[in-house]
Amino acid sequence: MTGGVVHLDGAALAPADVVRVARDGAVVRIDPCVEGGITASRRAVEAALGDGEAHYGINTGFGSLSRKRIGDAALHDLQRNLVRSHAAGVGDALDEDVVRAMLVILAASLARGSSGVRPQLIEMIVSLLNAGVTPVVPSIGSVGASGDLAPLAHSALVLIGEGEATHRGVRLAGGEALDRAGLAPITLEAKEGLALINGTHLMCGRLALLWADLGRVFDAAVAATAMSIDACRGTDEFLDPRVYEARNQPGAARVGERIRALLGGSQILPSHAHNDPRVQDPYSIRCAPIVLGSVSDALRPVERALIAELGAVTDNPLVFADGDIVSAGNFHGMPVAIPLDTIAIGLSHVAGISERRVYHMLSAFDEEAHLPPYLSPEPGLHSGLMIAQYTAAALCNEIIALASPASVYNLSTSAGIEDYNSFGPRAAAKAVRSLALTRRVIAIELVCAAQGVECHRPLRSGSGVEAAIERVRSVVPTLAADRPPSPDIEAVASLIESGAFSAP
Repeated sequence: MTGGVVHLDGAALAPADVVRVARDGAVVRIDPCVEGGITASRRAVEAALGDGEAHYGINTGFGSLSRKRIGDAALHDLQRNLVRSHAAGVGDALDEDVVRAMLVILAASLARGSSGVRPQLIEMIVSLLNAGVTPVVPSIGSVGASGDLAPLAHSALVLIGEGEATHRGVRLAGGEALDRAGLAPITLEAKEGLALINGTHLMCGRLALLWADLGRVFDAAVAATAMSIDACRGTDEFLDPRVYEARNQPGAARVGERIRALLGGSQILPSHAHNDPRVQDPYSIRCAPIVLGSVSDALRPVERALIAELGAVTDNPLVFADGDIVSAGNFHGMPVAIPLDTIAIGLSHVAGISERRVYHMLSAFDEEAHLPPYLSPEPGLHSGLMIAQYTAAALCNEIIALASPASVYNLSTSAGIEDYNSFGPRAAAKAVRSLALTRRVIAIELVCAAQGVECHRPLRSGSGVEAAIERVRSVVPTLAADRPPSPDIEAVASLIESGAFSAP
């Protein structure tokens, strides 16, 4: 284990805590301070079982079957059957880090003492995480409203010794995975099956992991922009701080300042400051701080929504320590779905404006850029990076489609009782895919821009840009003759993923 310890103490998880558990193997511990709240909430459930009243999900059916009263003798079967019946997911399995993120967020939510479960159930989830047992969870099946029902149900199957899981890289039957880890299945008591499958834990987990990756791509996009400015022999006049003071948009000012810092000390900028017939650069250069800054500003509420959700209880019904049991809609995923859709929209612009700069560099229509067509070492004999722009265009075409929000389309479920769903899990899947594609668009720009700057040697760009070129050159040599660009693109995309271009 390399991620240290993450404590479940009732407070909101930090996004970094989710990443540490999901990807770095951090150990999870339940803080003793939450035991009183968990126990009080559980007592409320047990008291409700003897009050003769119907309580949703405790002694009734679920969804549109909620008017069906279930006798005391069948309550264990009710919870087990709920988990089994709701494990209806299909498609490829979610990555292990996504499932681990989902489970730690679930455990943290239950530990806040408003779900009416026993401490043993939370301890079982934590034991699963610490033992490296990861349920196999199909990626499709949640509509993101009544909780992430299907994905969470597949995880819950493993807790009761069913389903499938991986342990130390081996895919096994759930019961066998528990046995190899020295764990025993748990028998679900009243309310516990429902508590395990309600909530926004899948979409919230995906957002937490996505947020960790998003900043690295954005930083690389800013570095690529600065590199392209000198590759195209563009001007830096539009980076004048007074421009952004006049525009009064904070994101644009931040991005403009970062680009200006990356270009600081450039020898290329002053080399064409006089007698350059070009009056203005294309929008993809001149408006880059405005476009990227708009994305930056749009993503700030996304972070706030994530932080809020990581401190939430998204169960139903809620079971309070004073004995009240309240049916509500905290499981609804819209507070997460809209931010996830926002990410996909923002990424379409990060990628789209990058592809336009690639086109500008490769097309050679701007003679004052002093770049050979397609950055070829010998145009005609060598095609250079011609097809890299085709790839960027293909990536952007898919990103454009992925930017269509999932949360604005509604389909009803459960015989109309669940008549307005968020489709947050689809928004999450689209955003994750968009990020992977955008990473490759930016990688293409970095490959092209590094080649373009080197066309102006012996002049050097700013120290920040030159440092970024060195990182590109650590995995991709200068193009001296035609070779397949694909490995170069993927190598730089991996560099971006590692944070090699992140701002200090």
